[in-house]
Amino acid sequence: MPVSTKICGLTTAEHANLAAFYGARWLGFVFFERSPRNLSLQEAHSLRRHLPKRAERVGVFVNAEHNFIEAAVDALDLDWVQLHGDEYPHEAQLIRDRMGVSVIKAIGVSERADLAEADAFAPHVDAILFDAKPPKGADLPGGNAVSFPWHILMEQKFTFPWLLAGGLTASNLPEAIAQSNAHAVDVSSGVEDAPGQKSGEKIEAFLRAAKAVR
Repeated sequence: MPVSTKICGLTTAEHANLAAFYGARWLGFVFFERSPRNLSLQEAHSLRRHLPKRAERVGVFVNAEHNFIEAAVDALDLDWVQLHGDEYPHEAQLIRDRMGVSVIKAIGVSERADLAEADAFAPHVDAILFDAKPPKGADLPGGNAVSFPWHILMEQKFTFPWLLAGGLTASNLPEAIAQSNAHAVDVSSGVEDAPGQKSGEKIEAFLRAAKAVR
């Protein structure tokens, strides 16, 4: 089974189209002001008409007001909403029902015990994203180029779809897949030259690496 990929933190049509061309299933767009990858609603609306139609669009939000999420869904014609903050399961269900989108809930992981949080969300979302917990003092909940012990995922028998994130790059992706048995992965900082500055070469390399894994 091929590995499904999500290129997150995109800010330009050029890199979005490149990611879709090389096989990304999901294109991720961040709506969080403190992020160097942040998109405003105006920028999202302008970007919308230049995006490829063959990839699914994901909006990433951190403790955002529902009205703002809904405005972003409309601005970028989102297929998915990713919740990357301290949201509750009932919020995820409400967003899914009210906005007609699929929902991903990000769970911060540093040790095996952290995986249990996914159980509360699984009935209310369409997928879980296991991401590394941010370093102490970090301003961002994700995109921090850190990972967690991948092998703890291999030992679990999840009954819901899930993605692996956190510190992934083209070079360590084969090892991450082998240790975690992930069938879907998410990358942001691992395809950048600097925070918020995507690299076309690194996007291509990552997606080629994902295709070569299985």
